[in-house]
Amino acid sequence: MKILVEASEGADFDHHHEQPGHPERPVFPLPYATPDATDLARRLTGLLGRTPVHEFADRGLDHGAFIPLMAMYPAADVPVVQLSMPSLDPSALLELGARLRPLREEGILVLGSGFMTHSFAVFRRPELAADTTAFDEWAVDALARGDADALTDYRNKAPGAAVAHPTADHFVPLLLTVGAADDPGSAVSAIDRMVMGNSTRSVQLT
Repeated sequence: MKILVEASEGADFDHHHEQPGHPERPVFPLPYATPDATDLARRLTGLLGRTPVHEFADRGLDHGAFIPLMAMYPAADVPVVQLSMPSLDPSALLELGARLRPLREEGILVLGSGFMTHSFAVFRRPELAADTTAFDEWAVDALARGDADALTDYRNKAPGAAVAHPTADHFVPLLLTVGAADDPGSAVSAIDRMVMGNSTRSVQLT
């Protein structure tokens, strides 16, 4: 397992979006000048032990980090370290989150960015909203029970999983945050909204 760590050094970060065939081409540049996060990046890599780490200080934030941060901290006054997912394996991300738990004890926010459901098919077939709604309700229940085992096995356990998440990348960041939580059953929905057939639910865990 290798991990990519990207830390702001106070420079403007362009918004990057991974276009097929053009992984490093920004869709459009947006400045987001955050404070230096070098010390935080060193702290994070220290928690990863012997795991190989690649560090970059000059790459723009991915849209999955930039968009929520722009809404949450529009003044860009919070140091940001972007940690790329080393795997889409839910169990591996749950374990990685547990290794990051000491950061939360220091008052550092661990943010997992994705969508509770991420279906393009529902745009073409609105009746599939029944599947995305069922998945969302299942995930809320699993979180309320702190059932990390069910969440990691969502492909087999969750109703509507194939429709709600044809790929894993928008759901599995949740497992990292569950792993980092002191109480996996503490989830509170800060945002509870269906938009165009998809759940944009955002949860907070302690």
